[in-house]
Amino acid sequence: MGTPTTASVDGAGAPAALTLPRLVDGAELLGEFKNSGYREAPQLVRLPNGQLVRLPPLLYIVVKALQEHRGLADGDVAHALDRVAGTVSEEAGARLTAEQIVYLADRKLAPLGVTTYSDGTEPTSVKADPFLALKWRVAVFPESFTWFVGGVFGWLFRPVVLALMLAAFVAGEAWMLTTGSVADALAATILNPVSILLVMGLGVASVAFHEFGHASACRYGGVRPGVMGCGIYLVWPAFYTDITESYRLGRGGRLRADLAGVYFNAIFIVGLALAYHQTGFEPLLVTVLYVNMQMFQQLLPTLRFDGYYIMSDLIGIPDLFKYIGPILRRTLLRRPRDAQLDDLKRWPQIFVTLWVLTVVPVLIFQIGLILSQVPDLVAKDWWMMRRLASEAAHGAGVLELVTSGLQIVLLVLPLAGVALILYGVGRGLVRWAVRYVQGPAPESTPGV
Repeated sequence: MGTPTTASVDGAGAPAALTLPRLVDGAELLGEFKNSGYREAPQLVRLPNGQLVRLPPLLYIVVKALQEHRGLADGDVAHALDRVAGTVSEEAGARLTAEQIVYLADRKLAPLGVTTYSDGTEPTSVKADPFLALKWRVAVFPESFTWFVGGVFGWLFRPVVLALMLAAFVAGEAWMLTTGSVADALAATILNPVSILLVMGLGVASVAFHEFGHASACRYGGVRPGVMGCGIYLVWPAFYTDITESYRLGRGGRLRADLAGVYFNAIFIVGLALAYHQTGFEPLLVTVLYVNMQMFQQLLPTLRFDGYYIMSDLIGIPDLFKYIGPILRRTLLRRPRDAQLDDLKRWPQIFVTLWVLTVVPVLIFQIGLILSQVPDLVAKDWWMMRRLASEAAHGAGVLELVTSGLQIVLLVLPLAGVALILYGVGRGLVRWAVRYVQGPAPESTPGV
């Protein structure tokens, strides 16, 4: 094989020294994405920031060969590249040269943040910005905590226990919602600031227990859950658990991890039913209604709630939102079929198309419905602010003021959420229009 040439120059214009590209520090090769909806199953690499990168088999073979021969980096680089090319050629069943290995590293792998460039330059940190994703995430509990939690509650996924818990959930729901008056409980709770705060506190506890479910499902499936923390989804505070490792599992294991949060909400309701049976305390009945609303919201497939990930893992397509553009262009603008869609198997194509054509109108309807309520929300918010000021001036108690303040916040959040959604959509449309006008950018050589 010929001696590979460098693809970059240093600041003085001289050719930069050729090095053997290597897997970036902290990255991990995960292997095949099991039960995927792609015609050619992608291979997964986990970056140091926890982000997953999907690679076609050939690129994964290149990365694996570079990792296997990393010990040759301090010797003859040309010889090392020849060895890598030989290994890749043998495994891929197609002859590759050292120059092609350098090209694939510099033009395909390093821009994704998977390997270094052939001149030794570290890749720029790649940070994905998925549509409608959780923002400003802050890790609160480390992996050691989620691993411990998974061990404490993992037994709840044993088949016999799971069946008993689901039966208890159905029985508890039926008993509480038929024997107790929800309307009377709501009226009594709303009139008592302490009861409102109690319901909100139990609601937060239910959300935290929901995340324990995701962590426990991962450990039960044999993979390690990541950190647990909080962030902002649109404008609402939200808890999260990093279950990236669930992609090591098959479809059944991933679906168990997705459904585990709602399952733990059901267990929480069983506990509330037992407490209500013993005490008859009406705010517990209101809390059950509140947790049911949380479960319903989580199962919605329109936003990135658990229902979305259930749909995603069911068909083996990690990011459904990225297919909105290609499908709308094909169905509405009658453009030729996009290559992204050709990569999918037939039934996942059909599923994703139906999902997009259903979700887009629903999202538009949801935003339109909230927009139609904006005048009433603004008026109600202004009235409550005036009432809060009046109560404060007349010596209202701390609990009354806190409760009124929380109600105002809950009324403001939908308005801010719509504003941020419209801003994100508008920014995306502007960027698309700019790229369309400017045309494709010329390829640049790394390191120049």
